[in-house]
Amino acid sequence: MSAFRIYLRVVSESLQPEEISARLGTGPDEATAIGSRRRPHSPPRAHATWIRHVLAAGGPGRPEDLEPVVLGWGPEFAAALGRLAGSGDADVSLVVVQKLTDPEDPQQKGIFLGAALLAWLAEAGASLDIDQYVHLDRDDQRDDREPGQGTSPNRPRPEQA
Repeated sequence: MSAFRIYLRVVSESLQPEEISARLGTGPDEATAIGSRRRPHSPPRAHATWIRHVLAAGGPGRPEDLEPVVLGWGPEFAAALGRLAGSGDADVSLVVVQKLTDPEDPQQKGIFLGAALLAWLAEAGASLDIDQYVHLDRDDQRDDREPGQGTSPNRPRPEQA
């Protein structure tokens, strides 16, 4: 399983997913409608979400491995996104979700985005949203301190005292 998941997200408080698709000339991989509910007792959603997943033919990879997928969507799609974002009817973002499980794994470190992708995002009027989640094994977090002897920036570790 890859440490990264990437998707393009369009959010609108005034357009339903079908209207977003019509403006973009293509459909989403998944969508939620204004007024829909996550669960029967949840409040209705105040916005629509239109999502396209960034998936590589060779399986999941690092962000730089997935850049060609986004660029392959073409300049026309970026321009359509830019017109939509520029109209004020929707917000567009590229979401990079990073799940860190092994701090020693070089494949899980760093996020590189090339100039061509950044230019595509600019044309699309898209922001970049990076979500990072750290999931470490509890044994990795243990040390020789007694309970209640945590460290803070103002208090030296016991071995430094």
